[in-house]
Amino acid sequence: MKALLSKEVGGPDTLVLEDVPSPEAKPGFAVVEVKAVGVNFPDVLIIEDKYQFKPQRPFAPGGEIAGVVKAVGDGVTNVRPGDRVLGNTGWGGMAEELALEAHRLVKIPDSMPFDDAAAFIMTYGTSWHALKDRAQLKAGQSLLVLGAAGGVGLAAVELGKVMGANVIAAASSEEKVELCKRHGAATGVVYGRGPFDRDAQKQLAQQFKDATGPAGADVIYDAIGGDYAEPALRSIAWEGKYLVVGFAAGDIPKIPLNLALLKGCDIVGVFWGAWVGKNPQKHQESVAELLALYDQGRIKPFVSERFPLERAAEAIKHLASRKAMGKVVVTVD
Repeated sequence: MKALLSKEVGGPDTLVLEDVPSPEAKPGFAVVEVKAVGVNFPDVLIIEDKYQFKPQRPFAPGGEIAGVVKAVGDGVTNVRPGDRVLGNTGWGGMAEELALEAHRLVKIPDSMPFDDAAAFIMTYGTSWHALKDRAQLKAGQSLLVLGAAGGVGLAAVELGKVMGANVIAAASSEEKVELCKRHGAATGVVYGRGPFDRDAQKQLAQQFKDATGPAGADVIYDAIGGDYAEPALRSIAWEGKYLVVGFAAGDIPKIPLNLALLKGCDIVGVFWGAWVGKNPQKHQESVAELLALYDQGRIKPFVSERFPLERAAEAIKHLASRKAMGKVVVTVD
C-alpha cells in the first residue's frame, strides 16, 4: 500500500509517497481502507515537530479519516468488516490503509459521503467541545470567531448559530466573511494580515470593539493567536470567556494578564485531542449529538477543495498558506 511519509523534519515539500507494508489488526485495533482524509492545521505543525505530539518517524500526517473497516483484531466489538466509519487518528491518515484503536472509530450512515465524514470530526468535535463544554455558550450570547472561514472556525460559526448565539465572524477577506454569513454568522469584520505594530494592534482592537458593540463579546473563539489575540481580548465582555483553540498565525501570543483582571474574564484552554483520550464516553456522546445535527441538516462541512493522495503534500501547503476556506480533503482511490 502507499503512504505519504514524513521522514525528516520540514514542510510539505519534505513528504514522500512510498510503498509500505499493509498493517495488521492487533487485539483492540481495526484496519480501515481509507477513502478520504481531512487536512487540518496540526498536519502543518506535526511534520515540523511543532505540535504537542511528536510521533516516531517515518509517519504519515493525517489526523482524521473516513473509510471502510477491512479487518478487526481480537476483542473488537464496536465495528466489524464492511462498516463505513470515521475516526480521529492524530496522525497516520494519509495512507491507503490504517490500523488504529477501534474505540477511535464511529460508524457513519450510508447517506454521509466519505469526504463529509473525513471533514467532520476534528473541526466539529473541537468546536462543540469548545463552545459547549469549555464556554457553556448560551442562547442570546455574542460569539466572536477569529479565523472564522477556516475549518474549525466555520464549524464554530455553524454551531454557535445552532446554540442560539449572535455570531460575529472575523476573517481576512470580505469573501471569507460572506461565506461565514451563509453558514450562520449575523455579521462580520475583515481584519488585515499580520504581523502588526503597536498602532496597528490598537486599530485592530477598535475594529473588534466596533463589531462586538458596547457590551463586548461574551465568548471569543481564537484559533489564530499571534498578534490578533490581545486586540481581540480587549473586546471581550465583563466575565466573558476567551477560548484558546490554536495558533494558525504562527506565533504563540503573550497576553498581558492585567486584561483578564480588568475584564473579570476567563482565559480557557481548548485541547480537544487530549480531552477525547481522557473522556472517551463523553466523546462518543458528543459525536452522536453532532451526527444528529448533521442528519437534521443543521450542520454540514464545507469542503472547498479535494486533492488525491499523490498530491496530499500540496493540500497541506495550501492549508498552511491560510488561503483555504472551510475544509480541504485528500481523497484516496
